[in-house]
Amino acid sequence: MTTELTMLALSVLLGILQTLIASETVTGQRSPQSAAGARDDPPRPLTGVPARLQRAQRNFLETFPLFAAAVIIAHLAGRDGQLTFWGVQLYFWGRVAYVPLYAMGVYMLRSIVWGVTILGIGLILIAL
Repeated sequence: MTTELTMLALSVLLGILQTLIASETVTGQRSPQSAAGARDDPPRPLTGVPARLQRAQRNFLETFPLFAAAVIIAHLAGRDGQLTFWGVQLYFWGRVAYVPLYAMGVYMLRSIVWGVTILGIGLILIAL
């Protein structure tokens, strides 16, 4: 398996882990009954770390499909190379750094790291 596909698989695992962590903190702030309920009524707004973890998780869900599509297209087109190698590295490690930065409220650096992840996707697209 190529480095690019390995990093794609690791990104899937990261997304699962991020979802589990966000879910746990949300349940901790609201209640297990709220998590297990039908959720017909709007929940009370989250605050603090659970809110930031949920926003970080949603941000992952916004960027991951773009990353996955770019990696898969590059692989199927036989365009794996230095640009895709560095692109997947920037995306994955940027996403790893993004979560704790967002959870701790380090906003300016978090935004820079987000830009690094987008640059990673950009490098993959340039390779195409």
